[in-house]
Amino acid sequence: MIDGVDEDRDLSALVVPRVGTVEVGDDLWEPVRLIDSGGEGVAAVMAFLRELQASGRSAATQRSYAMDLLRWFRFVWAIGVSWDQVTRVEARDFCRWLGLRDKPTRAEARPQRVVPNPVTGKPGPGPKYAAATRAHSETVLRVFYDFHRDAGTGPMVNPFPQARERRGSRANAHHNPMEPFRNERVGLYRPRGARRIPRAIPDELFSRVFAQLGSHRDRALVALWVSTGARAAELLGARCGDVDPGQQLITVIRKGTRAIQQLPASPDAFVWLRLYQAGHDQALSAGRDDPLWWTRRRPFRALTYPAARAMFGRAAGALGANWTLHDLRHTAAYRMARDPQLPLTDVQWVLGHAHLSTTQRYLTPMPGDVIAGVLAHHRRDGQRAAADHTRPTTADTVAAADAAALSSGYRQDSLDVLFGGRTS
Repeated sequence: MIDGVDEDRDLSALVVPRVGTVEVGDDLWEPVRLIDSGGEGVAAVMAFLRELQASGRSAATQRSYAMDLLRWFRFVWAIGVSWDQVTRVEARDFCRWLGLRDKPTRAEARPQRVVPNPVTGKPGPGPKYAAATRAHSETVLRVFYDFHRDAGTGPMVNPFPQARERRGSRANAHHNPMEPFRNERVGLYRPRGARRIPRAIPDELFSRVFAQLGSHRDRALVALWVSTGARAAELLGARCGDVDPGQQLITVIRKGTRAIQQLPASPDAFVWLRLYQAGHDQALSAGRDDPLWWTRRRPFRALTYPAARAMFGRAAGALGANWTLHDLRHTAAYRMARDPQLPLTDVQWVLGHAHLSTTQRYLTPMPGDVIAGVLAHHRRDGQRAAADHTRPTTADTVAAADAAALSSGYRQDSLDVLFGGRTS
């Protein structure tokens, strides 16, 4: 019972219609809009998205927040409660509903059981919302209601409160920089997710995936992703003037901070890039401000993230794997972190991590590398044991040592003391 009222709502029988949508357009001032069932923009969400834009959040971040808010607004529309009249009861019921119900799918699609991929070991998408999705949703809604509470346009009490042990304090308050960050739970209804270890693509399997790529453009993209560690969208946003083959550098705009940063890449990546550029259609512009990556068929357009994701998905799917573009970033980070001659702080700079603790996750070895290393250790031990069997016996060794000592000019009485009274 919360605040004396606990509405008996049967969530098992609740039907949430898939009404409303998130629109992404070319409007500079309103790139993302949340549309209700009547085709009108939701004013409360539009005001929040303008706040995000003023805070420097990109259109991609605004879209991500809007998708979480659409899920919440569909829920409150279904239960018949206004968004600004909700209490902790509705927030609690929404988090329960999100955690227990199946994700909406197409009519012909059936929910799939979560089974690890036989090649990669990564589980596929299951029928339920992942813990990371639910955690992101809880964070967005808590920030959304904080904004409207401060503006005086929403409930006086945030229906998505902080965890009881966190009220009145911020995350990792008084943190010791010499110690790792604690995995504190921020929101009361925020699910606890397992700490994920980044998975890299093994070298032999990466070579097989690379062989499945069908064009120089795709090979150049993958080679740059796996050598720079850039995020997929960062590299896809590069322009022709951002490439410096002489210095082996490519310039990207960092996600979040929007900082401009040069990243070093492998020589092979620039070879594939030159082959791709040499095969360009004459109709494509190649000015400094023109896109670096284009579609392969007419009408030519700048390559988008969904198209690049589908390209790599086809190559990985040919091997029965479910790797994604982000796994290329994990692969680059893992390779750099495993190089003993490359400081971890340099890896942090290349990856653009705010905290070194994030980069340290890539120090966790992959099981295949651990097994190969231990087997190599056993082989070295076997070789040392075999070499010991071919060495001279103890008596032969002592005799040889005595002869070497005598020939070096030492006094005989000293040698007798050293070797227990033995004479030559």
